[in-house]
Amino acid sequence: MQFDRKELSDEQLVRFYRSLLWPRMIEEKMLVLLRQGKVSKWFSGIGQEAISVGATLALQEDEWIMPMHRNLGVFTSRNMPLSKLFMQWQGAKEGYSKARERSFHFGSREHHICGMISHLGPQLAIADGVALAHKLRKENKVSLAFTGDGATSEGDFHEALNVAAVWDLPVIFIIENNGYGLSTPVNEQYRCISLVDKAKGYGMEGIQIDGNNLLTVYDTIKGVREFCIKHQKPYLIECMTFRMRGHEEASGTKYVPQDLFRLWEQKDPIKNFEDYLTSIGLLNEQSIAQIREEFKHQIEEELKLGFDTKVVIADTQEELNDLYMPNSKSRESVVGSRESTAAYSRSSFRGKPAGNIPTPDTSHLTASSTNPTPDTRHLSPSSTSLTANPEQLAPEKRMIDAIKEGLHQSMQRHSNLILMGQDIAEYGGAFKITEGFVEEFGKERVRNTPLCESAILGSALGLSLEGYKSMMEMQFADFVTVGFNQIINNLAKIHYRWGQNADVVVRMPTGAGVGAGPFHSQSNEAWFTHTPGLKVVYPSTPMDAKGLLIAAINDPNPVMYFEHKALYRSVSGPVPSEYYEIEIGKARHVRNGSELSIITYGSGVHWAEEYAAAHPEIDMDILDLRTLLPLDYEAIRAAVQRTGRVLILHEDTLTGGLGGEIAAWISEHCFGMLDAPVMRCASLDTPIPFSIELERNFLAKSRLGEKVQELLQY
Repeated sequence: MQFDRKELSDEQLVRFYRSLLWPRMIEEKMLVLLRQGKVSKWFSGIGQEAISVGATLALQEDEWIMPMHRNLGVFTSRNMPLSKLFMQWQGAKEGYSKARERSFHFGSREHHICGMISHLGPQLAIADGVALAHKLRKENKVSLAFTGDGATSEGDFHEALNVAAVWDLPVIFIIENNGYGLSTPVNEQYRCISLVDKAKGYGMEGIQIDGNNLLTVYDTIKGVREFCIKHQKPYLIECMTFRMRGHEEASGTKYVPQDLFRLWEQKDPIKNFEDYLTSIGLLNEQSIAQIREEFKHQIEEELKLGFDTKVVIADTQEELNDLYMPNSKSRESVVGSRESTAAYSRSSFRGKPAGNIPTPDTSHLTASSTNPTPDTRHLSPSSTSLTANPEQLAPEKRMIDAIKEGLHQSMQRHSNLILMGQDIAEYGGAFKITEGFVEEFGKERVRNTPLCESAILGSALGLSLEGYKSMMEMQFADFVTVGFNQIINNLAKIHYRWGQNADVVVRMPTGAGVGAGPFHSQSNEAWFTHTPGLKVVYPSTPMDAKGLLIAAINDPNPVMYFEHKALYRSVSGPVPSEYYEIEIGKARHVRNGSELSIITYGSGVHWAEEYAAAHPEIDMDILDLRTLLPLDYEAIRAAVQRTGRVLILHEDTLTGGLGGEIAAWISEHCFGMLDAPVMRCASLDTPIPFSIELERNFLAKSRLGEKVQELLQY
């Protein structure tokens, strides 16, 4: 193995050696503890240390790294204390994730490390988002993401590299090619000669290097970093290496030919670098022994601290409180007349009135002046009081216009808000909501994306790491399946895992009624209401659409914002021109009644209002949930109490729909208030058909009258 020190000083070379030896000795100790039964699991990186250490040393300390589970050298080279790392590995409360994660599935803002999830590939797109933030701020920085040879077969690999190439992002992608996935050899993973050949397909530069040569890794990445910054382009590096242990210790290495171990033992990164430093007189047997003894003592001292932890005691309230990042934005009530507040609840659906409208509670409604004051990238704007003319009613607007207005005002208010989606720039999006935005805000903030939903969602999270807000338009809610992993496992869980927020809104054009068939009409909100850490909103009126969108953008947590396509241009209602919020988590009491309560949301609100208007003989109560996660249980309880008979109505299919959860909660908490069983009216348990007639039959609306009569007659 040949080493080229170039301009590195003697002091630097010794420091590099210490940085390389430190994670090796930690790992050797961990293997002893594993055999003693003092630790439960370990993913060893022995034999691969040069990649982690060399890459980390080549970057600035404030440049983000997205490591894998075999990259201990990243964490140690960023000077993370072994005692706290050990607490993390042991599942102690004093670790980096409050005992909520194991091994290396965690991150630290202080050290600019974003830990992986077990799905291997998604961290690559997060690096895209971080690099985009640097690019937008014209900072001379890169981000770096690790992946393995096996993970290059995943779609996340393709999407992340494609987005980085198309957007010219300064990202360094490192493939650690150790010859095996878990046990699957690389000849069963890909057919290209080398993984670095994939770079050509993305129009990016790439290089294959000896991943066991510390100075080669360091010098290459240092040079690549300069290239990425100068040219504002990504780079792919394939590091050839070998793991000397199993995928994890429990899996063993029987599937690996023994001659490979003998071959790679000769390429050990530490022994070879040690021999080199000895040959040039910087180390000798005595100094090596001294360093090893020093490290051994330090490891024992750190482990004493690591073992000295408190027994984990579960605190249910703390667990729930840490699910979301607190929204510190101040809230103020709307100032206005009774007429203006009453106008809030008036909406029209194909010209039909809403019926008996209660005077709404507007304490959840906040507002601010329309004068846009750009915030810093770290500071959310505060609301100011609304000083509207008490005699003036809010103007009528279509739902699509209300959404557009809310988004436009948010772009004015937040200079750090980035919009991303397919065809949202010059074309204005599939539904023209962002039409004209690119002319006003520029293509840096209104970004067309490749068909890479997973990578764009990951990029949105990466932007959040750097203090940006982002909105991704899913074009059709049906397409969310190709980005499901990022939403469910990254966005939703990251704050609970290690305190990092995901300031991301995903707009979801949803719903049937337009004859679009099974792939453009699904109501899939229940997929997300089952996922702790997300917020799910679903407005039914133009006023709510604007206010909830603004609230979602102001919220530092991931919000799935559902907007019904069929309501875009068919529903109009009063919408204040001011910038205002509607509080997430608060339902809207649409109509007073005493005979039965319909609890619904989205298109169901309008179905219920139509039915109530057509049947004035029924004194019907209607509750619009508006927010599906978290649910407004107080409002649900009040709806049950008002009538004692409850029908839950939604467009989603019956089995597994949100109605089942609400019905169960009512049965558990409000049983004594009921005069009849809780009933559900939902769409058929089939895909959504294309034919208008078949679609009409599919939708819950076709069975609403039947279910109302059944409930009344019970």
